[in-house]
Parts: sequence; C-alpha cells; structure tokens
Amino acid sequence: MEIKAIDFMYYVATQEFMQKWDKAKEGELICRMERAIGGLPRYESIEKMLALMDEANVEKVFITQCKMWSYWNKWMYMDTQLEDVLQYTEKYPERFVGLAGYNPFRIKESLREIEIAVKEHGFKGVYVHIYGFDIPLNDSKMYPLYAKCVELDIPVSMQVGHVLESMPSDCGRPIYLDRIACDFPDLKVIGAHTGWPWVEELISVCYKWENVYFGVDAWLPKYLKPEIIQFINNRLGQDRCIWGTNGLPWRESLKQIDELGLKEEAKRKLLRENAIALFKL
Repeated sequence: MEIKAIDFMYYVATQEFMQKWDKAKEGELICRMERAIGGLPRYESIEKMLALMDEANVEKVFITQCKMWSYWNKWMYMDTQLEDVLQYTEKYPERFVGLAGYNPFRIKESLREIEIAVKEHGFKGVYVHIYGFDIPLNDSKMYPLYAKCVELDIPVSMQVGHVLESMPSDCGRPIYLDRIACDFPDLKVIGAHTGWPWVEELISVCYKWENVYFGVDAWLPKYLKPEIIQFINNRLGQDRCIWGTNGLPWRESLKQIDELGLKEEAKRKLLRENAIALFKL
C-alpha cells in the first residue's frame, strides 16, 4: 500500500501572496543560489494545489505563517498573517495544517497571536525563520516563545543550517538546539532544512535529546548527504525524522525517497507516522 505522505514544511502559495513577495524582493540583495532556484511556488488556486497533492499521494501539507525580517533593509518583508494561512486550513481542514509565526522584536503581540492560532484555529505548532533578525536561535528573545510552546504543548519548527536569502547563516547553527533542549527538556523541537552544511551538528543533537527532530526538507532527496540517509534508516534516527518539501515538487521528492533504499518501516515513519505522533494529528 502506498504511504499517504504528510509534508510538514510549506508556505502560503496564492498568486496574491506571492505578488506581494515579488514586490517585497525589489531592492533586496539577491544571493546566487536564490536567483538560480527562482523563488517559491505559486498556484492559481488552492484547488490546483490540492490536485497536485492528490497526484503525488500527499494527504496533508503544513502551511507556515512565516515571518521573515530583511537583514538588508530592516523590515518584515515576508509578513504572513493568520488570515493567509486560514484560507487553507478553514476551507480544507483535512488537508492543511497551520503553523503560527513569531516575531522576536514583538514578543507580547506574537505570543498572543500564537495562543489565538492554537486555541481558536487549531494550529499545531510554530515556525521560525531566525536569520534576518540577526539573533541566534538560543537568544533570550526566543525563550518566551519556547516557554509558550511548552505551555500550549506544541512543537516549534525552525530552519537550521544555511539560509538562501541574503542574511547571515550562523544564526541558525543546529548546535544551538542543544542549549535550547537543555533549558526546555519538555519542548518539542524540529530542526528543519537538514541543517546543511552543519548536518552532523543536527544529527548529534537528535541523537542526544528525546525531543529534537530532524527535518528532511528543502532538498531533493537525491542531494541528501549519506549521513542523513543512514540516520533516517537506523534505530535511533528513524523515530526522529520528518519529511517536507519547502515548496519542491511533491511527486519528484517522493519518487526520490523511494529510490533511497530505505527500510519500509523507516520510510513509513519519515513520510507519515512521525508527523502524526509529533503534531498529534
């Protein structure tokens, strides 16, 4: 039986939202890799997106309320609102899952909005894109978020490793999750985007802590380092890995997962079961 996959990492992808993002990028410094990849996906309708999910056998997709601060121009140039995510989760609650956002420069307001998102709208966690704010993931401005996530009993997903946009990557070193786990042993943490080029740092933190998870997203599987594939497939790693795309094509990503030679149990956990358990779906 084919596995009904769950993608834990996606953005709002409506034409209207992406046009705002295009406008926001004007006057920004654009890095080489970002230019080569050509930006995030967009769809003429949510129904078109659903059709592609169905074609690839993807049951659910997590839509993040991404808050991205411009390191270059000092403003919130991706400022996803609750309403942007709700257009997915309220219309198709069986297919889309919401993750709230966080602005460490507006702590009180952010915590209030997270509470509304979770308690009133059924969001299942928080997503953090730290780089433009130019603070590390273990900065004191992040600790109120972690305490709130423990209180609400929800995971926090955060991009770790290098960042595509023109921002300093060292703010997202995966080793920072080690200190966070020390201070918040009850906080469920996902290090998204594989942590590359510090993959071993993320693997080491996942080996060490029960509550830290490895996000296998943002890279097509054929580009994954051998260490990641070994981790997904081994006894200590298979319960700690969750799959996502970050906007890459679902069908191609899942086809390449099939070609990795994973054990059936490891593949089932990666694509579906770990996400269900972690986010209480």
